[in-house]
Amino acid sequence: MTLLITGGCGFIGSELVRQAVSQGRDVVNVDALTYAANPANLTAIAGKPNYRFKQLDIRDRPAMGQLFRDIQPEAVIHLAAESHVDRSIDGADDFISTNITGTFNLLECARANDTKFLHVSTDEVYGDLSNNDPAFTESTSYAPSSPYSASKAASDHLVRAWGRTYDLPILITNCSNNYGPYQFPEKLIPVVILSCLAEKPIPVYGKGENIRDWLYVGDHSSALLNVLDKGRNSQTYNIGGNNERRNIDLVKTICAIMDDERPRTIGTYAELIEFVTDRPGHDRRYAVNASKIKSELGWEPSIRADEGFAQTVRWYLNNRPWWEPLLSRSGVGERLGLT
Repeated sequence: MTLLITGGCGFIGSELVRQAVSQGRDVVNVDALTYAANPANLTAIAGKPNYRFKQLDIRDRPAMGQLFRDIQPEAVIHLAAESHVDRSIDGADDFISTNITGTFNLLECARANDTKFLHVSTDEVYGDLSNNDPAFTESTSYAPSSPYSASKAASDHLVRAWGRTYDLPILITNCSNNYGPYQFPEKLIPVVILSCLAEKPIPVYGKGENIRDWLYVGDHSSALLNVLDKGRNSQTYNIGGNNERRNIDLVKTICAIMDDERPRTIGTYAELIEFVTDRPGHDRRYAVNASKIKSELGWEPSIRADEGFAQTVRWYLNNRPWWEPLLSRSGVGERLGLT
Protein backbone atom coordinates (compact mmCIF):
# COMPACT_ATOMS: atom_id res chain seq x y z
CA MET A 1 0.00 0.00 0.00
CA THR A 2 1.18 3.50 -0.87
CA LEU A 3 -0.01 5.78 1.93
CA LEU A 4 -0.28 9.52 1.30
CA ILE A 5 0.01 11.62 4.47
CA THR A 6 -0.70 15.35 4.27
CA GLY A 7 0.94 17.71 6.77
CA GLY A 8 3.64 15.16 7.57
CA CYS A 9 6.23 17.75 8.64
CA GLY A 10 4.02 19.06 11.43
CA PHE A 11 3.77 17.89 15.03
CA ILE A 12 1.22 15.06 14.74
CA GLY A 13 1.94 14.38 11.08
CA SER A 14 5.65 13.75 11.60
CA GLU A 15 4.95 11.32 14.44
CA LEU A 16 2.51 9.49 12.18
CA VAL A 17 5.04 9.39 9.31
CA ARG A 18 7.75 8.03 11.59
CA GLN A 19 5.46 5.30 12.90
CA ALA A 20 4.15 4.33 9.46
CA VAL A 21 7.63 4.18 7.92
CA SER A 22 8.96 2.13 10.84
CA GLN A 23 6.14 -0.37 10.21
CA GLY A 24 7.36 -0.80 6.62
CA ARG A 25 4.57 1.13 4.92
CA ASP A 26 5.33 3.00 1.69
CA VAL A 27 4.74 6.62 2.71
CA VAL A 28 4.53 9.78 0.61
CA ASN A 29 4.51 12.92 2.77
CA VAL A 30 2.97 16.09 1.32
CA ASP A 31 3.60 19.35 3.17
CA ALA A 32 3.60 23.00 2.09
CA LEU A 33 6.20 23.82 4.80
CA THR A 34 4.30 26.73 6.30
CA TYR A 35 5.43 28.35 9.57
CA ALA A 36 4.67 25.40 11.89
CA ALA A 37 6.23 22.71 9.69
CA ASN A 38 9.77 21.49 10.23
CA PRO A 39 11.56 18.95 8.00
CA ALA A 40 13.94 18.33 10.91
CA ASN A 41 11.11 16.38 12.54
CA LEU A 42 11.81 13.60 10.04
CA THR A 43 15.60 13.50 10.02
CA ALA A 44 15.57 9.98 11.46
CA ILE A 45 13.73 8.49 8.47
CA ALA A 46 14.77 10.87 5.66
CA GLY A 47 16.90 8.25 3.87
CA LYS A 48 14.52 5.31 4.18
CA PRO A 49 13.62 3.65 0.84
CA ASN A 50 9.92 3.53 1.76
CA TYR A 51 9.68 7.29 2.44
CA ARG A 52 9.23 10.15 -0.04
CA PHE A 53 8.62 13.85 0.53
CA LYS A 54 6.78 16.24 -1.79
CA GLN A 55 6.60 19.96 -1.02
CA LEU A 56 3.12 20.80 -2.29
CA ASP A 57 0.19 22.91 -1.08
CA ILE A 58 -3.15 21.11 -0.81
CA ARG A 59 -4.78 24.34 -2.01
CA ASP A 60 -3.09 23.76 -5.41
CA ARG A 61 -5.66 21.49 -7.06
CA PRO A 62 -3.74 20.80 -10.32
CA ALA A 63 -0.57 19.87 -8.40
CA MET A 64 -2.48 17.55 -6.07
CA GLY A 65 -4.29 15.93 -9.00
CA GLN A 66 -0.98 15.23 -10.72
CA LEU A 67 0.47 13.77 -7.52
CA PHE A 68 -2.46 11.35 -7.16
CA ARG A 69 -2.03 10.25 -10.76
CA ASP A 70 1.72 9.79 -10.28
CA ILE A 71 1.74 7.79 -7.04
CA GLN A 72 -1.72 6.13 -7.12
CA PRO A 73 -2.13 6.03 -3.32
CA GLU A 74 -4.40 3.36 -1.88
CA ALA A 75 -5.15 5.56 1.13
CA VAL A 76 -4.82 9.15 2.37
CA ILE A 77 -4.48 10.28 5.97
CA HIS A 78 -5.29 13.98 5.87
CA LEU A 79 -3.71 16.05 8.66
CA ALA A 80 -2.63 19.21 6.81
CA ALA A 81 -4.41 22.12 8.49
CA GLU A 82 -4.07 25.49 10.10
CA SER A 83 -4.69 24.64 13.75
CA HIS A 84 -3.89 27.50 16.13
CA VAL A 85 -7.03 29.06 17.60
CA ASP A 86 -5.42 32.40 18.45
CA ARG A 87 -4.10 32.81 14.90
CA SER A 88 -7.58 32.03 13.54
CA ILE A 89 -9.04 34.83 15.66
CA ASP A 90 -6.56 37.33 14.23
CA GLY A 91 -7.04 36.19 10.63
CA ALA A 92 -9.30 33.40 9.39
CA ASP A 93 -8.35 33.52 5.71
CA ASP A 94 -5.71 30.78 5.76
CA PHE A 95 -7.97 28.59 7.89
CA ILE A 96 -10.79 28.80 5.35
CA SER A 97 -8.57 28.23 2.32
CA THR A 98 -6.49 25.40 3.80
CA ASN A 99 -8.95 23.58 6.04
CA ILE A 100 -12.00 23.84 3.79
CA THR A 101 -10.84 24.38 0.20
CA GLY A 102 -7.76 22.22 0.70
CA THR A 103 -9.88 19.36 2.02
CA PHE A 104 -12.28 19.75 -0.91
CA ASN A 105 -9.36 19.49 -3.35
CA LEU A 106 -8.13 16.29 -1.71
CA LEU A 107 -11.59 14.77 -1.69
CA GLU A 108 -11.96 15.40 -5.41
CA CYS A 109 -8.55 13.87 -6.08
CA ALA A 110 -9.41 10.87 -3.92
CA ARG A 111 -12.77 10.48 -5.70
CA ALA A 112 -11.10 10.50 -9.11
CA ASN A 113 -8.77 7.71 -7.97
CA ASP A 114 -11.16 5.81 -5.65
CA THR A 115 -8.75 6.37 -2.74
CA LYS A 116 -9.61 5.57 0.86
CA PHE A 117 -9.75 8.84 2.84
CA LEU A 118 -9.05 9.15 6.58
CA HIS A 119 -9.75 12.70 7.76
CA VAL A 120 -8.09 13.79 11.02
CA SER A 121 -10.15 16.34 12.93
CA THR A 122 -10.53 17.75 16.44
CA ASP A 123 -12.84 17.57 19.43
CA GLU A 124 -13.21 21.36 19.16
CA VAL A 125 -15.87 20.92 16.47
CA TYR A 126 -18.27 19.86 19.23
CA GLY A 127 -18.05 23.18 21.08
CA ASP A 128 -17.65 23.14 24.83
CA LEU A 129 -19.06 21.43 27.91
CA SER A 130 -19.93 22.43 31.43
CA ASN A 131 -18.17 20.61 34.26
CA ASN A 132 -21.13 18.24 34.73
CA ASP A 133 -21.82 17.39 31.09
CA PRO A 134 -21.00 13.92 29.74
CA ALA A 135 -18.02 13.69 27.40
CA PHE A 136 -18.32 14.16 23.65
CA THR A 137 -19.38 11.09 21.69
CA GLU A 138 -19.34 10.53 17.95
CA SER A 139 -23.00 11.58 17.80
CA THR A 140 -22.58 14.87 19.70
CA SER A 141 -23.96 17.79 17.70
CA TYR A 142 -21.46 20.22 16.22
CA ALA A 143 -21.22 23.70 17.81
CA PRO A 144 -17.80 25.18 16.94
CA SER A 145 -16.75 28.35 18.76
CA SER A 146 -13.72 29.70 16.89
CA PRO A 147 -12.85 30.31 13.23
CA TYR A 148 -10.44 27.37 13.53
CA SER A 149 -12.99 24.89 14.88
CA ALA A 150 -15.64 26.16 12.44
CA SER A 151 -13.29 25.50 9.51
CA LYS A 152 -12.58 21.99 10.80
CA ALA A 153 -16.30 21.34 11.29
CA ALA A 154 -16.90 22.41 7.69
CA SER A 155 -14.21 20.02 6.46
CA ASP A 156 -15.75 17.16 8.47
CA HIS A 157 -19.10 17.82 6.79
CA LEU A 158 -17.48 17.78 3.36
CA VAL A 159 -15.86 14.41 4.05
CA ARG A 160 -19.16 12.88 5.19
CA ALA A 161 -20.96 14.29 2.16
CA TRP A 162 -18.39 12.85 -0.27
CA GLY A 163 -18.75 9.50 1.46
CA ARG A 164 -22.51 9.49 1.20
CA THR A 165 -23.00 11.12 -2.21
CA TYR A 166 -20.06 9.62 -4.12
CA ASP A 167 -19.52 6.39 -2.12
CA LEU A 168 -15.97 7.47 -1.37
CA PRO A 169 -14.53 5.19 1.34
CA ILE A 170 -14.10 7.64 4.22
CA LEU A 171 -13.22 7.64 7.92
CA ILE A 172 -13.15 10.57 10.37
CA THR A 173 -11.35 10.88 13.69
CA ASN A 174 -11.81 13.62 16.30
CA CYS A 175 -9.00 13.84 18.83
CA SER A 176 -8.42 15.71 22.06
CA ASN A 177 -5.43 17.98 22.84
CA ASN A 178 -2.15 16.40 21.76
CA TYR A 179 1.21 16.84 23.48
CA GLY A 180 4.67 15.36 23.19
CA PRO A 181 8.03 15.83 21.39
CA TYR A 182 8.35 18.07 18.32
CA GLN A 183 5.34 20.25 19.20
CA PHE A 184 5.67 23.76 17.77
CA PRO A 185 6.53 26.26 20.54
CA GLU A 186 3.32 28.29 20.33
CA LYS A 187 1.26 25.57 22.05
CA LEU A 188 0.62 25.50 25.80
CA ILE A 189 3.01 22.82 27.06
CA PRO A 190 6.06 24.00 25.05
CA VAL A 191 5.25 27.58 26.05
CA VAL A 192 5.37 26.58 29.72
CA ILE A 193 8.62 24.63 29.38
CA LEU A 194 10.42 27.32 27.40
CA SER A 195 9.13 30.10 29.66
CA CYS A 196 10.59 28.22 32.61
CA LEU A 197 13.95 27.86 30.87
CA ALA A 198 14.01 31.56 30.04
CA GLU A 199 12.82 32.57 33.53
CA LYS A 200 9.98 34.51 31.89
CA PRO A 201 6.34 34.86 33.04
CA ILE A 202 4.23 31.81 32.20
CA PRO A 203 0.98 33.11 30.66
CA VAL A 204 -2.26 31.42 31.72
CA TYR A 205 -5.51 32.60 30.13
CA GLY A 206 -8.24 33.87 32.46
CA LYS A 207 -8.09 31.99 35.74
CA GLY A 208 -6.78 28.78 34.19
CA GLU A 209 -10.02 26.93 34.89
CA ASN A 210 -10.63 25.73 31.33
CA ILE A 211 -10.43 21.93 31.13
CA ARG A 212 -8.84 19.85 28.39
CA ASP A 213 -8.30 16.14 27.79
CA TRP A 214 -4.62 15.44 26.99
CA LEU A 215 -3.50 12.77 24.51
CA TYR A 216 0.12 11.74 23.92
CA VAL A 217 1.01 12.21 20.25
CA GLY A 218 2.47 8.71 19.90
CA ASP A 219 -0.79 7.20 21.14
CA HIS A 220 -2.77 9.37 18.72
CA SER A 221 -0.70 8.22 15.76
CA SER A 222 -1.03 4.56 16.68
CA ALA A 223 -4.80 5.08 16.90
CA LEU A 224 -4.89 6.63 13.41
CA LEU A 225 -3.10 3.65 11.87
CA ASN A 226 -5.46 1.37 13.76
CA VAL A 227 -8.47 3.20 12.35
CA LEU A 228 -7.01 3.11 8.84
CA ASP A 229 -6.46 -0.65 9.02
CA LYS A 230 -9.54 -1.78 10.92
CA GLY A 231 -12.08 1.07 11.05
CA ARG A 232 -15.51 0.53 9.51
CA ASN A 233 -16.22 2.52 6.37
CA SER A 234 -18.01 5.87 6.86
CA GLN A 235 -17.52 5.76 10.63
CA THR A 236 -16.27 8.42 13.03
CA TYR A 237 -13.97 7.51 15.93
CA ASN A 238 -13.18 9.81 18.86
CA ILE A 239 -9.61 9.51 20.13
CA GLY A 240 -8.96 10.69 23.69
CA GLY A 241 -6.34 10.40 26.39
CA ASN A 242 -8.68 9.81 29.38
CA ASN A 243 -6.81 12.65 31.05
CA GLU A 244 -8.87 15.76 31.86
CA ARG A 245 -7.09 18.60 33.63
CA ARG A 246 -7.68 22.28 34.31
CA ASN A 247 -5.14 24.39 32.48
CA ILE A 248 -3.78 25.80 35.73
CA ASP A 249 -3.28 22.28 37.12
CA LEU A 250 -1.49 21.20 33.96
CA VAL A 251 0.80 24.23 34.10
CA LYS A 252 1.63 23.52 37.74
CA THR A 253 2.37 19.88 36.84
CA ILE A 254 4.85 20.96 34.16
CA CYS A 255 6.43 23.44 36.58
CA ALA A 256 6.85 20.71 39.19
CA ILE A 257 8.56 18.44 36.66
CA MET A 258 10.86 21.33 35.73
CA ASP A 259 11.63 21.83 39.43
CA ASP A 260 12.84 18.21 39.55
CA GLU A 261 14.68 18.17 36.23
CA ARG A 262 16.30 21.62 36.24
CA PRO A 263 15.71 23.51 39.52
CA ARG A 264 15.78 27.29 39.67
CA THR A 265 18.55 28.96 41.61
CA ILE A 266 15.94 30.61 43.84
CA GLY A 267 12.30 29.63 44.21
CA THR A 268 10.07 27.40 42.07
CA TYR A 269 8.87 27.72 38.51
CA ALA A 270 5.23 28.01 39.60
CA GLU A 271 6.13 31.47 40.92
CA LEU A 272 6.45 32.56 37.27
CA ILE A 273 2.75 31.90 36.53
CA GLU A 274 0.94 35.04 35.37
CA PHE A 275 -2.80 35.21 34.60
CA VAL A 276 -3.52 37.14 31.39
CA THR A 277 -6.59 38.36 29.52
CA ASP A 278 -8.68 35.42 28.40
CA ARG A 279 -9.08 34.36 24.77
CA PRO A 280 -12.32 35.55 23.10
CA GLY A 281 -14.89 32.75 23.02
CA HIS A 282 -12.64 30.46 25.07
CA ASP A 283 -14.28 27.01 25.35
CA ARG A 284 -14.76 25.94 28.94
CA ARG A 285 -14.17 22.19 28.75
CA TYR A 286 -13.41 19.45 26.24
CA ALA A 287 -13.84 15.81 27.20
CA VAL A 288 -13.75 12.85 24.83
CA ASN A 289 -15.56 9.55 25.22
CA ALA A 290 -13.26 7.11 23.41
CA SER A 291 -15.21 3.95 24.24
CA LYS A 292 -16.13 3.27 20.59
CA ILE A 293 -12.55 2.95 19.35
CA LYS A 294 -11.74 0.74 22.34
CA SER A 295 -14.71 -1.59 21.92
CA GLU A 296 -14.54 -1.85 18.12
CA LEU A 297 -10.80 -1.66 17.41
CA GLY A 298 -9.21 -2.56 20.73
CA TRP A 299 -7.30 0.73 21.00
CA GLU A 300 -6.70 2.71 24.19
CA PRO A 301 -3.92 5.06 25.36
CA SER A 302 -0.69 3.34 26.41
CA ILE A 303 1.14 6.31 27.96
CA ARG A 304 0.14 7.37 31.45
CA ALA A 305 -0.32 11.12 31.73
CA ASP A 306 2.39 11.88 34.28
CA GLU A 307 4.83 9.63 32.40
CA GLY A 308 4.04 11.41 29.12
CA PHE A 309 4.41 14.88 30.61
CA ALA A 310 7.79 13.99 32.16
CA GLN A 311 9.03 12.48 28.87
CA THR A 312 7.96 15.63 27.02
CA VAL A 313 9.75 17.97 29.42
CA ARG A 314 12.94 15.91 29.17
CA TRP A 315 12.75 15.93 25.36
CA TYR A 316 12.65 19.74 25.24
CA LEU A 317 15.47 19.99 27.76
CA ASN A 318 17.61 17.69 25.61
CA ASN A 319 16.73 19.16 22.21
CA ARG A 320 17.49 22.87 22.32
CA PRO A 321 18.97 22.79 18.75
CA TRP A 322 15.54 21.69 17.49
CA TRP A 323 13.36 24.33 19.15
CA GLU A 324 15.66 27.34 19.49
CA PRO A 325 15.59 28.30 15.75
CA LEU A 326 11.78 28.14 15.81
CA LEU A 327 11.54 30.98 18.34
CA SER A 328 12.26 33.48 15.59
CA ARG A 329 9.31 32.43 13.43
CA SER A 330 6.39 34.80 13.00
CA GLY A 331 4.12 35.09 16.03
CA VAL A 332 6.10 32.82 18.34
CA GLY A 333 6.41 34.35 21.80
CA GLU A 334 3.75 36.97 21.04
CA ARG A 335 0.25 37.16 22.48
CA LEU A 336 -2.15 36.49 19.61
CA GLY A 337 -5.92 36.23 19.39
CA LEU A 338 -6.99 39.45 21.09
CA THR A 339 -8.18 41.18 17.91
